[in-house]
Amino acid sequence: MEKLVACVQKKPDAVCRLICFPWAGGGTSQLAEWGRLFNDSIEVFCIRLPGRETRLEEPFAKDMTSVVNEITSVLLKELKEKPFAFFGHSFGTYMSFAVALHLKEKYGLEPVHLFMSAAHSPNSAAYLAVKSIVLPDGSNDLLAIMEILGGNFELPHNEEVWRDMVLTFREDAKLFQTFSFEKTEMNTPFSCDVTYFCGSDDKIYDAKGWRELTSGDTSFYELPGDHLYLLKPSNESFLIKHITRSIEN
Repeated sequence: MEKLVACVQKKPDAVCRLICFPWAGGGTSQLAEWGRLFNDSIEVFCIRLPGRETRLEEPFAKDMTSVVNEITSVLLKELKEKPFAFFGHSFGTYMSFAVALHLKEKYGLEPVHLFMSAAHSPNSAAYLAVKSIVLPDGSNDLLAIMEILGGNFELPHNEEVWRDMVLTFREDAKLFQTFSFEKTEMNTPFSCDVTYFCGSDDKIYDAKGWRELTSGDTSFYELPGDHLYLLKPSNESFLIKHITRSIEN
């Protein structure tokens, strides 16, 4: 559990767990800290993929299926134990969707709420277009690689940070391209509510398709900022309050 999940504040009496899935090239340092910001009713888990942080020595995951299987097998007991919600940002949105789909299809488990951020809905033409982009060969071409999953945000000036970011970002982009989803006419995978967030200065994402993926309510919020709008303290505060209210209601 400790290998896969970062939990900075355990809350055994929490009524719900919020499982957070970080963006491409990212780790757990930002979203895991949300555990200190939510009240005692919500415990925060943040997913840590191989190839980063305490899993730096492990090889990067090769496909989305292996990621989904690891997350599901490690967390199944906890997910059966009490209600849970998912928050995914950018690449994390697709990862959380893949896990939610697997849990519903194989175990009949469903999040009480899906909070999705800065990503195309997986049943949109834009999503398919991004999936088919050919990754550039040059390891320094971060801008082209970011076209796969990134958006508009400031790039690091430190060369070592840049190099590590390129490598991890590239591997996450390859991982993303191994996930496939096709919605059939009669298939509405979820019944939970879906809330979608994005930054006002980020690139445009096709998010309206979420309405077709659940029989629950869908809502959309644009917050000031770029692709990493959620790191701004005012936006973070809005997200914490909104997610808490949505879960407690």
